[in-house]
Amino acid sequence: MSTGQQLRPDTRFAGGQQPRHRLPPPPVRDNTPPLSATAMVPIAAGFSVVCAASALSGVLQGVTWLLYLAITIGLVVGTGILLRAMRTPVPLVGLGQVFALLCLLVMSFTRSGLLVVLPSPTALGDLLDVLHQAVVEVQTKAPPVTADEPMVCLVLVAIGLVAVLVDTLAVAAEAPAASGLVLLCVYAVPASLADEMLPWWSFVVGAGSFALLLAVDGRQRHLAWRGRRAGVSGAGVGEGSRREATGVAALAVIAALVVGGTFTMIGTVGRLPGGGSSGGGSASALGIKPFTKLSGLLQQSQGNRELFRVRGLDTASYLRALTLDDYSANDGWRIGQDINGGVKLDSDRLPGRAGAHSGQPSSIEIETVNWEDRWAPVYGTPAALSRLGPQWFYDQTAGTVNTPSAHSAGTYSETAWLQQPSADQLRADDGRSGQPVDARYTRPVAVTQRVRQLAESITSQERTTFDKAAALTKYFNGGANGFRYELSATPKDTSIDQLEDFLFNTRAGFCEQYASAMAVMLRDLGVAARVAIGFTPGVVSQADNSRTILASDAHAWVEVYFPNHGWVTFDPTPLSGGRAVTPPYLQSNQPQGGPGGLPDGTKENNPSGSPAPSSSAAPSTSAPAPATGQQGMPLRDQLALVVWLLLLVPALLLAVLCTVLARVLGGSWSGAPRWLADLAERLPTSVARRVPLVAVASWAAVLLLVVGYLLSWWLSALLLVAMLAVTPITIRELRRRARLAKVSGLGPDAAGAAWDELLAESVDRGAAVQPAETVRATARRLARDHDLDETGRQALRLVITSVEASWYGQQRTADPGLVPALAQLRATMNERAPLALRAKLLPRSVLGGR
Repeated sequence: MSTGQQLRPDTRFAGGQQPRHRLPPPPVRDNTPPLSATAMVPIAAGFSVVCAASALSGVLQGVTWLLYLAITIGLVVGTGILLRAMRTPVPLVGLGQVFALLCLLVMSFTRSGLLVVLPSPTALGDLLDVLHQAVVEVQTKAPPVTADEPMVCLVLVAIGLVAVLVDTLAVAAEAPAASGLVLLCVYAVPASLADEMLPWWSFVVGAGSFALLLAVDGRQRHLAWRGRRAGVSGAGVGEGSRREATGVAALAVIAALVVGGTFTMIGTVGRLPGGGSSGGGSASALGIKPFTKLSGLLQQSQGNRELFRVRGLDTASYLRALTLDDYSANDGWRIGQDINGGVKLDSDRLPGRAGAHSGQPSSIEIETVNWEDRWAPVYGTPAALSRLGPQWFYDQTAGTVNTPSAHSAGTYSETAWLQQPSADQLRADDGRSGQPVDARYTRPVAVTQRVRQLAESITSQERTTFDKAAALTKYFNGGANGFRYELSATPKDTSIDQLEDFLFNTRAGFCEQYASAMAVMLRDLGVAARVAIGFTPGVVSQADNSRTILASDAHAWVEVYFPNHGWVTFDPTPLSGGRAVTPPYLQSNQPQGGPGGLPDGTKENNPSGSPAPSSSAAPSTSAPAPATGQQGMPLRDQLALVVWLLLLVPALLLAVLCTVLARVLGGSWSGAPRWLADLAERLPTSVARRVPLVAVASWAAVLLLVVGYLLSWWLSALLLVAMLAVTPITIRELRRRARLAKVSGLGPDAAGAAWDELLAESVDRGAAVQPAETVRATARRLARDHDLDETGRQALRLVITSVEASWYGQQRTADPGLVPALAQLRATMNERAPLALRAKLLPRSVLGGR
């Protein structure tokens, strides 16, 4: 029996006269739609999300992941249908769906959940580890990637949240058309990551499912207009406010765009080839990006594209496009000083470099095929350049030929000095004479103490610049220290500097990592060094002795400055297949089994039968995972922060909204905005009664999240236990205050509130309430069970009189004596039948459903 239930009146009331009965209220027609009707729109919304997610087949291999995703979305949809059937408030439906999704993820991807399913701090940590692995794969692999456990987990998290958002828009906000923008964001992510076009059928099924959603929603609205059903949501929303629907849709679109933009900043496609030029130009031409990364993936999609045809090159040499002089800790190398143009190529002759040149320069013709960029690659040290045009400049300091914007260089000629000094000549070049190096190439770099100690230990026995550079080269490509060439440079420990992780943990990568690491170590030893980006020698054509350079020949190496010989090449990358160039000054220092001697112009077939690995100098499209300390927080901590914000922000917004609504519903905010007052008036009674409880629960969630993240999750768990312990007494106190406030108002519901409070006090003391009893019969038993004295009985009579006058006399205002009478009656009950501590902490009127 509820405290607000009207009891059968006693016929002996008022001296035996028959009381004036009110006509019984007409039977309330149950307009609740059948479950099959309320489920149509959410099922159609979930189906549209599954169909839109099929676009991920362009970046994920296989189809098993789509089955897992369908099950996940089915759970989200089913949870929403069940909660709405239980008349759950609209905001709690979405939170319930997110919780169900979290439980599924914990059960599927961790083994540390409470009762296998429920999330615990350990389970959440394990789940973050799985997501961390997925993010690393996104950063370091090219699509399509294998749908392994981390990637499936990431897809389920992302698309599961999309399903919650689409379900909220289509059902709660009754704005299914707005969900189309969210579904478009699902297509935007794989479209931005995949090189190839997405499967055509994914667009067909996506458009068809969205049309089905609109058709189902239109059908349900038509039935509602004809009065055949009460509404879709089943949660008391009804027709709702169009302004509210517009507001929810706008917020959802903004959130979708922000999330979509964030996700698409994580790329998997390499920058060369396929990066295009830095400004304008043909879409089919390729260019090169002016930086290197300490981690990333080597792209192979454009590896067979021909970039250059070279004639007149008799000696295998590296083709240099640009050089990098500035190192960013935990990131990589880049151009630190803006290119100032240099010498305008309006004449063939160029200024010479430091050092004497022996022998004769070589005349080389370079024909660009699919190359369009700011750089015109050159060999060795250019002595003259022709057929390039006045828009090109030669920067002698950087050793590059450049132009302000991307152009196709066409076919141009270079006269180049290609002669190499000997090892003894470089050892003797101690810097006592010759031209000094530009200060940018001796700028200090920031390295960890462990990296510095490694560089010093490798070169501890070397006294000259050449021997230090040769020792570092041998350390990387000599084959004795465990370094290997791999297409993927995936960090193992994101909590430390990426250079340190490469040198001590992974010891695997491609040219970017090796050149970057060696150049950093040389700089830290005080040696002038830079990273050069260009191409390996390519393949010699037997027909005309020309060389063909492909996109897969892109490469990065190190150049060290010698005052009398200029910039000298050192390549630490352990290349195979005769693709590396070992200059004469390193041949005597090269161990057996190393990269090999001078290439013969041919390429060795890949023993595995797979395509030859590319040597892209700038393959990574995403920023590397930041480390701790001055470089930023670890990736796991970033993910934890994102999850925390995703939980905190909705809880905080819900707490504020419900608090404001509670004030409006309670009449304590007379100056509330009109839209807020309208919203409060439209809330069904069942929802309005729960608003204060939802506000308290939301503020409790906010407190737990803040304490857990900023202080300790264990402390948050203890706080949660304490909150659960005081929840019953808190609810009882809130109900008591609400009823006493109505009694003090002396309105038409004051007497009913007083009777409800009186029955609650009785139930708390262990008395049972009989639904069939009259008001006076219940009052007599209450006086007997609680041993009321004469003062208490007199107060009880006044309360009964007020109740009967209100219920059966249709009295609009309560007797002013009701307030002191109820206060006296409560005081007498506390004196004659005091509550035990257990009854106070665990009130029966709350735990018994009253």
